[in-house]
Amino acid sequence: MANIIVTGGFGALGRAVVAHLAQEGHHVAAVDVAPAPDAFAGRLALGGIDLGDEAAVAAAYGRVAKELGGIDGLVNVAGGFVWEPVEDGSLDSWDRMYRINLRTAVVSIRAALPHLIEAKGAIVNIGANGATQPGMGMAPYAASKSGVRALTESLAEELRGKSVRVNAVLPTIIDTPTNRADMPDADTSAWVRPEAAARVIVFLLSHNAGAITGANIPLSLAG
Repeated sequence: MANIIVTGGFGALGRAVVAHLAQEGHHVAAVDVAPAPDAFAGRLALGGIDLGDEAAVAAAYGRVAKELGGIDGLVNVAGGFVWEPVEDGSLDSWDRMYRINLRTAVVSIRAALPHLIEAKGAIVNIGANGATQPGMGMAPYAASKSGVRALTESLAEELRGKSVRVNAVLPTIIDTPTNRADMPDADTSAWVRPEAAARVIVFLLSHNAGAITGANIPLSLAG
């Protein structure tokens, strides 16, 4: 049984990760900028947290460590997407993608790291398969998610001697209500189901994945 923080824990993928961890018997803290939903009653749910704000995240994770008795794992689900060509797009979109996809991960890692080092824990980041060969309009999003991949690989080397494992999953399109609404004519048969992604994430947090660090694992099937 471990104590795990899931950022972006109130979204479709975050909820699936939280549910799967709870089913495995772990203590879970869901942290999100959105208000905490009633459905998370019985689990530690911290809403209204700006995950790009170091002071806010440090305070939130201090509370998590106190209430749960430590932090053994961190899953950085929080993020967002924008489709926007470079030519007629906005620099604000680049800043926003950096802040919500990469900065949030770095801030969370820095806040949780003392606890993770003590626990010899694990970190799982959420990258994107689309960052490897981005198409038109994907540049701001793909650049930020490429940063997540680089962060994962570099941090894994930094923490190798401290027995903290760092890995990432790189999903293609995740089958969420939002994505279905945004792409009503798309073939969803190969979209990655949140539950399938959650199973891989929970595996990477577990002792069964104790030999894996620095991996960026593509998720490209429904599962």
